[in-house]
Amino acid sequence: MKLRRLTFVFTAWFTLLSLCPSIFADVKQPPNIVFLFADDLGYADLGCYGHPYAKTPAIDSLAEQGTIFTQFYVTGVTCSPSRTGAMTGIFPARFPKYPADFGFGDRVTVTEMLQQRGYKTGHFGKWHMGPRDKDGTYGIDKIETIGKSNDAMLGRDDDLYTAAIQFINENKDGPFYVNVWGHATHFPVNTPPNLVNPFQSMKLNRNDFSPTMQKKFNQSFGIDENLDESMRQYLGDVYQIDLNVGRLLKALDDLEIANNTIVVFSSDHGPAPVKLPSKGIREYSKNMLGYAGPFRGGKHTQLEGGVRVPFIIRWPGHVTAGRIDTQSVGSFIDWLPTVCSIAGVKQLPTELDGEDISNAWLGKTHQRQKALYWKTSATSSSPSMRVGNWKLHMPRNNRDNIQLYNLVNDPGESQNVANQHPEVISHLRKQLRQWVGELPTEYKKLKQRN
Repeated sequence: MKLRRLTFVFTAWFTLLSLCPSIFADVKQPPNIVFLFADDLGYADLGCYGHPYAKTPAIDSLAEQGTIFTQFYVTGVTCSPSRTGAMTGIFPARFPKYPADFGFGDRVTVTEMLQQRGYKTGHFGKWHMGPRDKDGTYGIDKIETIGKSNDAMLGRDDDLYTAAIQFINENKDGPFYVNVWGHATHFPVNTPPNLVNPFQSMKLNRNDFSPTMQKKFNQSFGIDENLDESMRQYLGDVYQIDLNVGRLLKALDDLEIANNTIVVFSSDHGPAPVKLPSKGIREYSKNMLGYAGPFRGGKHTQLEGGVRVPFIIRWPGHVTAGRIDTQSVGSFIDWLPTVCSIAGVKQLPTELDGEDISNAWLGKTHQRQKALYWKTSATSSSPSMRVGNWKLHMPRNNRDNIQLYNLVNDPGESQNVANQHPEVISHLRKQLRQWVGELPTEYKKLKQRN
């Protein structure tokens, strides 16, 4: 009789488990999150994004094991605004005090939300998020704002990746969240010979690149006619990023935690321009040959080349391997709500500009609900927006023409179709002006930053 009763209890228990899995959903540990951010890396600077010469086997492998997004955006055209949007889910133009100088004020960050959820949080590398970078800032347990590596033979990001890997080892039992924010390929690109050597046989054929790249080639050639060497220098800097990414991925494998770790690789905005020769910059300016693919513009511009970036995500068993999402429109303005959703954070800050796009990360096509906006922290600067397939650039002080592009038909923004679509202009201009009307009427900065 006792045996029959015990059998009944076990049967009922396993039946409950099978019928009510949601009861136990919160018991499972949420995933670790690793956020790899390159600096000034162009949309097409990786092999998996179509660069004809780049050597990026580790990042390409990450893409093969995960999903590539082709319509992903940053929130700013320089370093600090891009980081501000990702950390807060708030468009950087909403901050009356420039965050690089004054921080985020009372805005809640993604790291604070995750820390409250039980995550150990770390940040290694570039900061640009305010004057305070001590442990505990923004809910980050461990902060090391590491600059260029001391051992130049290994590339400038070696030290910060080493520190991040140590943090991962120390918190392997998880969950942990870590920003690994490098310095490559920010100016100046001055790559050690051992990282350039793998590209010695490379001979630049300008026809391998889109028409949007030819102006940069001309500018570089005007400084130094040896375009081969300038390109090798840049490729070597990208290559050292890949070597460091490979080291970190190996660490996850060695610790046997890769399957429960989300790894994201991206760039903070488009590639830096070739600066015209002037005192102090001539030697390295020629090497700034980051590639935005078919897109016009780059760093400092709100054109697609400045704000559309590579975005790769891997989470084995959850994110579809080998997938290329060409339809979903995402942004780092969505980083906080999306990461928090996946991590099981129940209550988000109010008035977020981003939206939860976790369904796109997990294999479905996401139909974006909120518009994307860009504007620098200056009252007179020109705003831009994307809604659906439309990209609108408003003129500054009405001195230029309104620009409207259909990004499906014209991703390079080469054909202004404003005159052909007055009804679209009317609707979007009203929406954009309404958003600008919500912004501060003046901004406070301490100094100019990039």
